[in-house]
Amino acid sequence: MLTKHAVAGEAAALTEFWSQRVLASANGNLFKVAKGTRSTNWHSHDDQDETLLLLSGELTIQLRDGDVRLLPGDLLVIPRGVEHCPRVEGDEATFLLIGPEVTSNAAGGKPDWS
Repeated sequence: MLTKHAVAGEAAALTEFWSQRVLASANGNLFKVAKGTRSTNWHSHDDQDETLLLLSGELTIQLRDGDVRLLPGDLLVIPRGVEHCPRVEGDEATFLLIGPEVTSNAAGGKPDWS
């Protein structure tokens, strides 16, 4: 059976920041929505690239050698092993994550307050 997902609506309906919800899987990848505010902790994923598509809001991916600013519709792949710290500009941002696992480390950079 085919399932249609309203991705932006699914992401906006999340009640917990920096948690991921799996919407679908295809070709060995999971398609997950998440909602963020403020920032995560610095972290990296040594076993996978992190692919994200910003749905709403404004997000800055802080890197040790410079920042990358994302606006809705922007897609970014953070290579495995690259330390990063997503920071939301404004109240909140929603995004779609695509990858082989929910996260490759226990917290995925999730801040203690979330």
